[in-house]
Amino acid sequence: MTGAIWTSWPSREALSAGNRTRPRALIAWSVRVVLLTVMLWGAFTSGRFGPWEVALGLVGVAGCAVAAWAFFRTSLEHRPWPSLALLALLMVAALGAQQAGARVPAVILWCGCAVSALERLPLAAGLPATAVALGAYAAVDTGGWLNTAITTGGLCLAGYVLRLDAEARGSAQRLLVQERAARAAEAETAALDERARIAREIHDVLAHSLSAQLVHLEATRLLIEREPAGGFRDRVLERVVVARSMAREALTETRHALSALRGEASPVERQLAAAEPAEVSVTGEQRTLTAEASQTVRRVAQEAVTNVRKHAPGARVLVRLEYLPDEVALEVTDSGGRGPEEELAVSGSGYGLLGMRERAELLGGTLEAGPGEEGFVVTLRVPA
Repeated sequence: MTGAIWTSWPSREALSAGNRTRPRALIAWSVRVVLLTVMLWGAFTSGRFGPWEVALGLVGVAGCAVAAWAFFRTSLEHRPWPSLALLALLMVAALGAQQAGARVPAVILWCGCAVSALERLPLAAGLPATAVALGAYAAVDTGGWLNTAITTGGLCLAGYVLRLDAEARGSAQRLLVQERAARAAEAETAALDERARIAREIHDVLAHSLSAQLVHLEATRLLIEREPAGGFRDRVLERVVVARSMAREALTETRHALSALRGEASPVERQLAAAEPAEVSVTGEQRTLTAEASQTVRRVAQEAVTNVRKHAPGARVLVRLEYLPDEVALEVTDSGGRGPEEELAVSGSGYGLLGMRERAELLGGTLEAGPGEEGFVVTLRVPA
């Protein structure tokens, strides 16, 4: 055996009871209940002890149960000295029970310590502890040397088999976790590949089309401006300029959408300051948001400001972005002059408060909208 085998602990997955199946856990608890019942029955039904001695014995049993539970915890945390100290305390308690005449509890404690030491401690510490426990058992056993040898050998084998079984369960648990992580990574990679494919399709079709429209609209504007001034010419020029602005905004939005699909996102506060005709304030420790969260914040701010411009023209708009420990909060307020609240449910782009709320809920966030102290207030919170 190598040195690492002697000094290495069983893995935490192996020592933890969390990965046990229900039948296995039921068997383990049944064994403990049976051993405790045998211990109490053998000690206190012989008529050898008086009421006070029985009460003292029950206190000792409760103390041993607490010490055993503490040993399981310290060995799970890979703490060698507290684990050995608790084993020694249990062996001393077994010796005290033997001296008091409670032989059955003493034997159960020694055997339990021997098996648990082999199962839960490094072999360099578990083997000496097992030897001490089984040596104490052999010293008081009256069944003959052959029976004692068979019993001690069986206990050693049981402890080591339990150790191997626990390690096998721990390895299976680790492999299961790794397999789940690999599947999640594969699913994420597949999703990113599909989003990248969609982004390429949108770029090749829509972005190129919008860019061509901008070129043709700009050429049309230049041609119209060369014509003699007149009412008809001015109206046509106005329409062409509006169409050019709409095409430019659509191209910008398309590029933002493509960036979100590819998982690329510039700081959201920079997007707000560049895109929204409003006063923007940022508080909290700024950090990079996910593409989905950044896109949601930008879209909600854009829609809220659009609503204000449409239903309360001339109102002062304040956009406040706050970085919180586990989320980001956006608040858009206006200075008043709003129209009826039902008008705010639909914007010129066809995306209203309902759409904003659905976008927030898809990320596990919330959106609230309603009258404020002066005007209308839209508040968004999304995990980030």
